[in-house]
Amino acid sequence: MKLILEHQGQRSERPLGQAPLGLGRAPENELCLPDPRISRQHCRLEPVPGGCWVVDLGSANGLTINGLRTPRGLLRPGDELLVGGARLTLIEEPEELPGSGTLLDAAEAQAASGLLRALEALAASDLTLAASGLLDGAIADLQAERGFVLVEAAALGDLCPGAEGRRCIAARQFDHSDIALPEGRLSAGVAEALFGQGRSVLSVDAASDARFSASTSVQELRLRALLAAPVRLGGGPAGPVVAALLLDHRLKPAAFGPEHEARLREFAGLFGLDLERRLARLAEAEQRRAAEELAAGREPAPSAAAPEGLRRSGRDYAPLVGRSAAMRAVFEKLDRIVDNDLPVQIQGESGTGKELVARAIHRHGPRSRGPFISENCAALPDSLLESELFGHARGAFTGADRAKKGLFVQAHGGTLFLDEIGDMSAEMQKKLLRVLQEGEVRPLGSDQVEKVDVRLLTASHRDLERMVASGEFRQDLFYRINVLSLRLPPLRERREDVPVLCRALQRRIAEELGRPAPRLPHEVLVALAEYSWPGNVRELENELRRLAVIAGEQVRLADLSARLFERAERAQSDAQAFGEVAGDLRTRVAEFEHRSILAALERHAGNKSRAAAELGLSRFALQRKLDKYAGLAGAGEADPEAAAEE
Repeated sequence: MKLILEHQGQRSERPLGQAPLGLGRAPENELCLPDPRISRQHCRLEPVPGGCWVVDLGSANGLTINGLRTPRGLLRPGDELLVGGARLTLIEEPEELPGSGTLLDAAEAQAASGLLRALEALAASDLTLAASGLLDGAIADLQAERGFVLVEAAALGDLCPGAEGRRCIAARQFDHSDIALPEGRLSAGVAEALFGQGRSVLSVDAASDARFSASTSVQELRLRALLAAPVRLGGGPAGPVVAALLLDHRLKPAAFGPEHEARLREFAGLFGLDLERRLARLAEAEQRRAAEELAAGREPAPSAAAPEGLRRSGRDYAPLVGRSAAMRAVFEKLDRIVDNDLPVQIQGESGTGKELVARAIHRHGPRSRGPFISENCAALPDSLLESELFGHARGAFTGADRAKKGLFVQAHGGTLFLDEIGDMSAEMQKKLLRVLQEGEVRPLGSDQVEKVDVRLLTASHRDLERMVASGEFRQDLFYRINVLSLRLPPLRERREDVPVLCRALQRRIAEELGRPAPRLPHEVLVALAEYSWPGNVRELENELRRLAVIAGEQVRLADLSARLFERAERAQSDAQAFGEVAGDLRTRVAEFEHRSILAALERHAGNKSRAAAELGLSRFALQRKLDKYAGLAGAGEADPEAAAEE
């Protein structure tokens, strides 16, 4: 198996081995592509039997697999991956079966394709990736619309550390995309059959099924054809039920029959075997760790487990939480960053948690016993900022009635975090550079210098590389502070983390207010997950604080801020209209495509270039589609970006 790479008019081939490959603009990547549309660490390719997983590492322009924009996906032979201006195609030479001399029969291959996909996916080290790939195989094999994997967190121990109760770890659609909100409530009747009685569930039309007549979640999730199977540890009939696979189809009643039920049990058996294997590996690793501790004369410590079900090399980066591919990439990079003493430049929009990351780096780094000092460079004028950073002697200026130690001296032996360094003036940049070069500061009004030893962390919501290119930021200072870099994704790039964030933020808010937080029903969580959150996590926290004050025991859609409520009502109206569209499949697809384009344009304030990038289209292709739908409402509106260009 090998990768065909086409980039800037050149075509090359690279064998796909067993080791993961990093792809990006930085020289340390195995696949280094000098392309401004490609991030420094853009994505990672993880080979598995029959293909490779592609995981976005929080890139600016994302990934497109076979025309679909996705944060991660399984690349199989013949599939195409678009990254910036590069096209990668995975190919495999046909292999003969041992001792036969003939290729696998096409009908047999088609029948086995779903299970083969599942087997390939289960080779992934990450449980969420494995569960997503398993669902892709089951959905394709059984012609379902959606699929869910639920686990009994307590039964899986360290595979789901920090989690309680039953939790959805993967939710996929027929187009191999993640469902934005995998936290929908499971019907009590379905849960009892799967986890309580250990039997599969088959319903021709769940909405009219007497078994679920008292279930509001069936109506909330708009379930029709439903198929579910319990997953027993080890895959055998005697093992405990530790998970469940659910498939459904909202537009096609009677989509499943007894033969589908038997087939889904095969997928459940594979997953049960895989979970047992993963638990055995965790137990072996824990035994080795305990033996090493004892051999070193230390008492074995209990195994560390990260909150919200994500193991991160034994480190707990709370209050940072998230299970999305973008946040997993952040945690993986943090694991590599924290153990050294080099400067780190943190990039991210306002409200993404840059100071939380800085504190996590300090807390888990070699200077954790030293002080952590933070300053926002945009909050002070130059005269005050210089005094804050470097200190001043008594009488250095009017009002300086006593000497003051600067932040560099206060942070000696620890960490100094300078937020919004991109807003620092050119004169202050020059003075900061001198301190970093010399390792010493001279307070204002003093002729004495003091040696300082700090780890410098910086952050900015502005693109410092562009500021260097435009002359707004000193190049030599940029190289000093940008030895290591970390990009925090905006909340709109990790919508699947919204339910996790809501739980964590509500716990904190409830502790502060001294009363329970109001419950967030399914439709409210959907509205929160689908909103673009220009203010990121900070805006989400403010919304939850407002709801904690004004809502009752349960939040209603009407309790949401006007901007969220109006968008939720519009989305519900669009979904209802889409379900009532008459005509053939082509008409329905056209309606869906048109609404998706308008939604992307709305999210990017009418900017067609950005909307096209999100949809995986060129700007020219997007304009052609808008022209095609010009007769529909909204398609002919003026484009502010185009008007500005004219």
